[in-house]
Amino acid sequence: MRTRSLLALAGTVTALTVAAVPASADGGAVLTTGGAGGTAVAVGDTLTAPLAGGTTATLYSSATGTSGVSCTSSRFTATVTGNPAAPGAASESVTGHSFDPSSCTSNVVGVLGVSGITVDNLPYTASVASDGTLTVSPAAGSTIQTTVKLRTLLGSVTCVYRAPSLTGRADNADSSITFTNQQFTKVSGSSLCFANGYFTAKYAPVTDGGAPVFVN
Repeated sequence: MRTRSLLALAGTVTALTVAAVPASADGGAVLTTGGAGGTAVAVGDTLTAPLAGGTTATLYSSATGTSGVSCTSSRFTATVTGNPAAPGAASESVTGHSFDPSSCTSNVVGVLGVSGITVDNLPYTASVASDGTLTVSPAAGSTIQTTVKLRTLLGSVTCVYRAPSLTGRADNADSSITFTNQQFTKVSGSSLCFANGYFTAKYAPVTDGGAPVFVN
């Protein structure tokens, strides 16, 4: 059976798809360290991941465009809440997903810069399946939400975007998680806030106490 690598979220979201199909070893845990089929990640452990080196997290106005916001520094943190035997699905609580505003820029006409990006409504729930599928969901009755604050010629503008859930992929080749064109819809903000935001980002490596995590 084939196995690929790991990961668990973060958001937010928020955010952010490289497909990899892990293969599971019967009897081993879904999330392991030390390699595929290695030592099971313990429930309660904290997983973290920065943006993959040389990549950016983007929130663009369309799935095929390049207009929007781009950041070179972002990180997520998640606590493992369940790690059953593979094949199966591990569960996590995404407790942190941050973006360094000093690393963010915008090429939207009329926007001078980015003063902040906040992932709201945390924690989220994440499920990581043996086939590498990662699903991030909000608490019951809530939504995944990201607030973007922009500096403009007319002053500060706040844009709020929401999504019902996010889907990503885990890849054991580099212990990464990738989100590709995950759609957010604007719920408030001026005309400088695009109507839809498409989030793309790759986080790697996902680690547990510094050890890369794999999905089985």
